[in-house]
Amino acid sequence: MLRDFAAIDFETANYHRSSVCSVGVVIVRDGVIAEKIYRLIRPDPDWYSYTVVHGISFEDTENEKRFPSVWEEILPKFAGLPLVAHNAPFDRSCLQEAHNAYRMEYPNYEFRCTLRASRRIFGKSLPNHKLTTVAAYCGYDLKNHHYALADAEACAIIAMKIPV
Repeated sequence: MLRDFAAIDFETANYHRSSVCSVGVVIVRDGVIAEKIYRLIRPDPDWYSYTVVHGISFEDTENEKRFPSVWEEILPKFAGLPLVAHNAPFDRSCLQEAHNAYRMEYPNYEFRCTLRASRRIFGKSLPNHKLTTVAAYCGYDLKNHHYALADAEACAIIAMKIPV
């Protein structure tokens, strides 16, 4: 089991993976949640079509910092830790595309995937491997799905219970 990691979740404003409009990070150290971080981000491109999914709108982010400033602020808190996400290819691609959009160097962050781990460990014993389903099976009631911090916390709980 991972004992030190950062569970991460991005929400996007639209279909562009670079359009991250919020990030949630739950830092786990020695198998215990040590810190929770949530930030709204002014997306690039700066228009919304996914408000119905996560409830974040242009008005919520119009005065927020852009990705480079937010990332520079939060990265030191979990630098060097593996990143864990539910459906890691999505969150990895958001991180890569945000770096690309701002011409930032993309270090090869280590990602682990709780979705892949759930499929491997639970197989057909679960009706599906959606974050809400797996979190509930692991004892976490995910009430605010698509709120990045709640999703990151659910992912952290899963990663503390199963090998990822």
